[in-house]
Amino acid sequence: MATETPEKDSNRKLLVVGLIIVLLSINGILIYMQQQKTQENEEQKEIIEVKSTELENQIKVYETLKADFERQNSELKAMGLTNDSLETRIAAINADLAQLRSFRNGSFSLADQKRFRDRAAGLETALKRKDEEIAKLQVANEELHVQNTDLRTTQNKLSDSITTLATDNQALVDKVNLASKLEAQNVRVTILNDRGKEKEDDDMEFRAKQVDKIKIMFNLAKNEVAPKESKEIQMRLIEPDGSPLYNLAMGSGTFEHEGKEVFYTSKRDIVFDNSQQQVTFLYSKGAAYKPGKHTIELYSGGYLIGTASFTLK
Repeated sequence: MATETPEKDSNRKLLVVGLIIVLLSINGILIYMQQQKTQENEEQKEIIEVKSTELENQIKVYETLKADFERQNSELKAMGLTNDSLETRIAAINADLAQLRSFRNGSFSLADQKRFRDRAAGLETALKRKDEEIAKLQVANEELHVQNTDLRTTQNKLSDSITTLATDNQALVDKVNLASKLEAQNVRVTILNDRGKEKEDDDMEFRAKQVDKIKIMFNLAKNEVAPKESKEIQMRLIEPDGSPLYNLAMGSGTFEHEGKEVFYTSKRDIVFDNSQQQVTFLYSKGAAYKPGKHTIELYSGGYLIGTASFTLK
């Protein structure tokens, strides 16, 4: 029998060692690839969990807002008052909640997250403002109750005088409110095309196809009676068929005017400083504008403070 030489035995050992090194290298690569895949899966899972957490947080925020507005509605009813705008706002929140819950079965994009966060911030501001108003009403209501109780104890005949006094006081408040209402002067309308180029016209007549945005500018007249404070101005853009443009996603909403719920297209919060300051609205419909005469109505504090019209051909 032939015996293996030391040289052949050494070559075989080298071959075995080489194979082992190759196998270890392949195994190391496979382990690395598996680790990378696991890391990617963990990162994807984390993204999904973050979006899910954000969605559930938003749902909780809107559920809390709904409960708070329903509480306000109950508080007003307890004082014998009604407010249709609260009912409208609660209905809008219910619609938002339904949409948010629908995202559980789909994608909750960053744009969606920002849109609902911004709406929630606006609702929280309105909630705080209404709470302050209700608190004042409750104090006034309690004071009136105490006064009426004392007056009835002293002399029942004074009830007619109290009613007359309350009526006179309300009439005085109405007169003060009327005297302090804002007035929009020099209301002007221009248009911007899709390139951002602004066009003016003395007759305020423009081509409908050229309109991308509507720009409304006006000055607030001086009023020494009006307090220097934060004011909300609503703008209604009424189309030729008489319908106001209304889109919640674009900042539309409702307000009360002459005892009725009125839809507005857009609003601005300003601080009135009695300096004949200029106020500007820039509105984008996001769709083609209808040809014909359009009307602009401006409101503040429940009063109509200015109007204008323009024509699209």
